[in-house]
Amino acid sequence: MPALHCPADDTAIILVDIQANFMAAIHEADRVRRRSKFLLESAKVLGIPIIATEQYPSRMGRLESEFVSLPTHGSFPKMAFSCWGAEGFPEAVESLGRSCLVLVGIETHICVALTALDLMNQGFNVFVCPDAVSARSLEMHKLGMERMRDSGAVASHTETLVYEWMGSAENPKFRQILEIVKASAS
Repeated sequence: MPALHCPADDTAIILVDIQANFMAAIHEADRVRRRSKFLLESAKVLGIPIIATEQYPSRMGRLESEFVSLPTHGSFPKMAFSCWGAEGFPEAVESLGRSCLVLVGIETHICVALTALDLMNQGFNVFVCPDAVSARSLEMHKLGMERMRDSGAVASHTETLVYEWMGSAENPKFRQILEIVKASAS
């Protein structure tokens, strides 16, 4: 089988449930925030669409404030664990006309994994960023990543995807992205 690529013009990002009430219990939550924000800021510069979800927002709160302005194609409240079960989410994803979907957020073994499985069942190529997802324990995170990978999702570091989207240092957005890379290293 040929290697899957994630071209910028065929990619969208799904930000899964980065809400303060959930993040408080997440293993390495600061890493998830930092790497997710890096990917989303880079995606905005490169024109890659972003959709967000919020699990049971009336009880668990909204997206963390630093993420509210990043989704470019809406935020969808959900009760289902898979994002695919959120009202309006499937239509929003399909309307983008993208075949590669990148997942970041929480929790790796529940909402991220179940979303990945549903998206793959719908025919999408799914990429998951292990540095921008997590769970309440490292073991849960690892098991979630294994299940997704075993099912056909591609694990890729956030920085790898950003450089893949640019293609070369001749990309007109390279300098702008380089500033985001440098800022995310600190």
